[in-house]
Order: sequence, then structure tokens, then C-alpha cells
Amino acid sequence: MLHPLKKLNGMTLGTEDGEIGKVKDVYFDDASWGVRYLIVETGSWLSGRKVLVSPRSVRGVDWDKNVVHVALTKQQIKDSPDIDTDKPVSRQHEVEFSAYYGYPVYWDGQFLWGPYPPLAEDMASSERMASEFALREKYKMQAADHHLRSARDLVGYHIHANDGSIGHIDEFLFDDAAWGIRYIVIDTVDWWVGKHVIIPPQWMKRLEWTERTLYLDIDRATVKSCPEYNSNVILSRDYEARLHNHYGRAAYWDGE
Repeated sequence: MLHPLKKLNGMTLGTEDGEIGKVKDVYFDDASWGVRYLIVETGSWLSGRKVLVSPRSVRGVDWDKNVVHVALTKQQIKDSPDIDTDKPVSRQHEVEFSAYYGYPVYWDGQFLWGPYPPLAEDMASSERMASEFALREKYKMQAADHHLRSARDLVGYHIHANDGSIGHIDEFLFDDAAWGIRYIVIDTVDWWVGKHVIIPPQWMKRLEWTERTLYLDIDRATVKSCPEYNSNVILSRDYEARLHNHYGRAAYWDGE
């Protein structure tokens, strides 16, 4: 099911032996638009330390009680590699993180989560371990990963179609099964008053970080005639299919 990404902010992280803090932000990568880390502020438990938690550890999200349940213990999180979340996260840190938890690296492979289908392990254990060791050795000396972005930071970025501005980023919708960002929610208030539309991020031409602007490979007229998005209505697959048919683009679920 698709959910607004900002709903994760403020949720409690529930481990196997208790709660440890609140989700303060989300890091995603702007190459494949996968949610890579929850940024969790641990409060007094770890003297205000912020930690990264991968969606690979999530075993469910209780949207009614505002709890993200993870298959980790407090001690596991306490002993996890220190990462300064106020600075760009380096590949070396990500390699250390994935090695500590035994997760496959997500950035090398054909799927949203790397060499395996989304959040799945489809290789024999010994083969997987050998593959992961080779990938970690390959990437452990890389510098900062400039594809990791804060979801909070992008809210408010301007959106340009091929022939002019259409609004700004209001929100992101993500799939809580695969943890992929499926749509950017665009507020068109400065162009088309009172309307919101959604666009898959893969239709982006480029992001200009210094301009705080995202450029789409779509014209304004096509956007204006697309099915309107209503945040009060649960997004159905029928609506998604009509949206993709309107733009004449392949749907994300056809490639997974």
C-alpha cells in the first residue's frame, strides 16, 4: 500500500525489547528512489545520538499507533557503527553499516534493493556471503554518496515541466512493502489553484540542487489534463493505471 512519507516522521521505533526513539527524517537515493534509511533520534537513551535504521529490518508499521516495528534489539542498535547524520553519508560508512547488520548492498544490481528482488534473499547463503564480501571490498573506499537525500529537505523544491513551472514538491508517496518512492506529490497552487497531481520520480530529467528545482520530461498541458490526486482517497491500482495510461508511460509494477 502507498503512504505519505512524512507520516513516518515522529513515529516511535519499536525494537524486540522496547522502544528507543523517534523517526526524524528519511534518506532516499535519487538514482532508484528507494527509501534507504530511517533517521532515528534516540533521545536520552543514547544521549541524543541519531542512528540509521534500514527498511530491511522493518517487520511492520502500525499506522494507527504510530510505531515502526523492527527485528532488532536495543543492543544491536547501540553497537551499530557511528554515522554523523548531519554530514553526507559515505559509501565506506554504508559498507560498514551493511556488514554489521549482514545486509546486501542496495546500490549494485538490477533491483530496487540491489542484486536481489525487493527486500528478499533469493541466493544460497554461502553464495550470497561471497557476493556481498566482494561488493563491500569494491565500494568500501568510496567517498560520500551524493545520491542520498533527505526527504524533508526536498519538500518545497520547485517543479518545472518542459515548458514552464507547474508547482512545488509537497510530499512523497512510498510503497511500504518494497520501500520505494512511487510518486512525487506536486502542489500546483501557483499555476493551477487548489490542485494536486502525482508524478513518478523516474520521469524526472534532472535535479538542480543549487536551484532547488526538479525538471520533468513532461509538458504542462499533459500535466493539467491528468487525473487529479486527492490525498483523502486511498490510491487504487485502477487510478494508478489510468495515470500511467494518460502519460503513455510504463507502470513501476511492470518492472518488478
